[in-house]
Amino acid sequence: MAEINDPENTILMELKDGTVTIELLPDVAPKHAERMKELARSGAYDNVCFHRVIDGFMAQTGDVEHGDMEDGFNLRRAGTGGSDLPDLPAEFSKLPHDRGTLGAARSQNPNSANSQFFINFKDNHFLNGQYTVYGRVISGMEHVDAITRGEPPANPDRMISVKVAADA
Repeated sequence: MAEINDPENTILMELKDGTVTIELLPDVAPKHAERMKELARSGAYDNVCFHRVIDGFMAQTGDVEHGDMEDGFNLRRAGTGGSDLPDLPAEFSKLPHDRGTLGAARSQNPNSANSQFFINFKDNHFLNGQYTVYGRVISGMEHVDAITRGEPPANPDRMISVKVAADA
């Protein structure tokens, strides 16, 4: 497990194979980092599926409206919803979409990110400047690499639990 320097800005995501430790970047994208902590603390991310997992690209999750595999799950609609909180403005930066970074998923509108996010399987620099980077995996990337592929996967994996390290 990685050394956690800032527990208030570290996310512990439990997957089927183990824990993924994510360092949030509040200096780069304060609104996105705060939103992830808010949704994690409310339990909204627990049991949410990975609804879009493209080999060699990224794993997308975070649809707290339709993706909760324990409550109102609808695989056909997973990826179309968000939280009941307002959408976030883009917080673009010079940080590249490198392997292991978290990007805010959104619609065509750059200011439409809400609860969904993706984790890059590889360097995806063609996304630079178009999607907000607000975190990076600091340990457990092998567990992200093991997420079941598909758009959507027939039997999707889920985030079993998502917690802020300061609360764990």
